[in-house]
Amino acid sequence: MRHHNSVFHQIQKHVPWSVFDQLVDEHKADYRVRRLTTKSQFLALLFGQLSGAVSLREIEAGLSSQQSRLYHVGGRSVARTTLAEANANRPSAVYSGLFAHIAVSASRRTRRHIKDAVRILDATRIELSSLRSGWADMVSSHRAIKLHVCYDAQAQAPLTVNVTGQKTNDITPAKAMRIEPGMTYVFDLAYYDFGWWAELHAKGCRFVTRLKSHTRLEVTAEQPLPEGNRAILADRIGLLPQRMARSRKNPMADPVREIEVRISTGKTIRILTNDLDAPAGEIADLYKQRWQIELFFKWIKQNLRIRHFLGTSENAVRIQVFVALIAYLLLRLAQACQDTVSQPLAFTRLVRLNLMHRRPITELRQPERRPSAHQHQMVLL
Repeated sequence: MRHHNSVFHQIQKHVPWSVFDQLVDEHKADYRVRRLTTKSQFLALLFGQLSGAVSLREIEAGLSSQQSRLYHVGGRSVARTTLAEANANRPSAVYSGLFAHIAVSASRRTRRHIKDAVRILDATRIELSSLRSGWADMVSSHRAIKLHVCYDAQAQAPLTVNVTGQKTNDITPAKAMRIEPGMTYVFDLAYYDFGWWAELHAKGCRFVTRLKSHTRLEVTAEQPLPEGNRAILADRIGLLPQRMARSRKNPMADPVREIEVRISTGKTIRILTNDLDAPAGEIADLYKQRWQIELFFKWIKQNLRIRHFLGTSENAVRIQVFVALIAYLLLRLAQACQDTVSQPLAFTRLVRLNLMHRRPITELRQPERRPSAHQHQMVLL
């Protein structure tokens, strides 16, 4: 009979375990640990994400019921109290570092086109309804965190993620982010900072964003409108105001381009870019790609376990968020290795239903094959 690993084991093959071990050593995550190693903690939490478990009790019960198969994937059953203690005390930097490494790998391996890489910036708020600690910001009697994401539009996966309190302005993590020369960055009005735009421009990056209604552009040239595209209302080149707030000099002194676009709701928006040559329709389409990250936020909130948190401490919340994002990347990498299931949601559901089954991940849509027996082996019907 041909041997197959479980679907859970096949998903794990995309984890860079050597990097994981380095991170564990670097942060001394297993220092004086007697029972539950950091690897066992990670596998338990990853099992919870992929199986859809919403509580520590569910993870404990699920692992216990699959105990005979855990040995082959390097995992073990775990008591919920032990897992809760590990989530509270193990350094979350292990998981944020692992996510960062896998994100770069996923970006390279799942990107559809190498040319014209696009980065989309945005943030989303996640409410911490069960939080009892006071570490998170409270706004209108609600505690929440923010996920600040740099999203690879071609790979359809997050590239960098920062977790902050909900009061943190979106532009703050963006300014601390490493700028990749030559990239195209797309973002909305939350990143309205002329100084940061100037940094992008100086490093040879193209940016596409919105221009506020009260910001006046000193027009220096009017561009001809594209034929057959009634959504483009104006295309002009000009200069931004020389002074910013508090009479500071605007560092973005080079010409920029404003394109007025009528969107599907009938509203007119002002799109701004430092690309003076690309067709107006291309710039408008680039800004439209920003909806990809909105769909990503919606997907992870609906299909990953980040709405109900397993712990109340900041460390436990950070660990759960990054393990959820790691699960997303592993699913993307596993899906890219097969061609029978094209929709991410359908693939995720099939993985969930077959997580501990021993079958090829390329045959999840097909009926499970009956094990073939040797000619001299007795078969029980």
